[in-house]
Amino acid sequence: MKNVTDSFVFLGHWPSAGSFGFNTDILATNLINLSVVLGVLIFFGKGVLSDLLDNRKQRILNTIRNSEELRGKAIEQLEKARTRLKKVEMEADQFRVNGYSEIEREKMNLINSTYKTLEQLENYKNETINFEQQKAINQVRQQVFQQALQGALGALNSCLNNELHLRTINANIGMFGAMNEISD
Repeated sequence: MKNVTDSFVFLGHWPSAGSFGFNTDILATNLINLSVVLGVLIFFGKGVLSDLLDNRKQRILNTIRNSEELRGKAIEQLEKARTRLKKVEMEADQFRVNGYSEIEREKMNLINSTYKTLEQLENYKNETINFEQQKAINQVRQQVFQQALQGALGALNSCLNNELHLRTINANIGMFGAMNEISD
């Protein structure tokens, strides 16, 4: 049995020229095995790997293209929104200015209307006062005239005889007739 184990131990010492055997140098065999595996992978896996990378590249490019399109649309919408905002702000400013001027105009109209109404009320008041004063003056005149007439008639009746009384009445009637013609 010792011969069998000795033969495996001394396998590394066999001469390499023209013979076949096991190489027990681990570093040398690993490099050779690794390069063979890599060669096979590159030779057979090259197409698959290339296809995978191409597909990935196309997906990335499509994503970038879609992103650029979306970005362009978003910028366009943003510009439209800014334009609409400016337009709305201008309209709001115009409405505000028009509203203030309309409020001022309505205020002035209200003040003028109130002033005219107060002026008319003042005129009506003055006319009413003048009318009432004239009415009161006319009533007082009428009462004074009636009292004076009654007093004069009483004095005349006590002082006058019938003939003188008739002449006085005729003279007074003539005076009243002339007064009525003047007032008409």
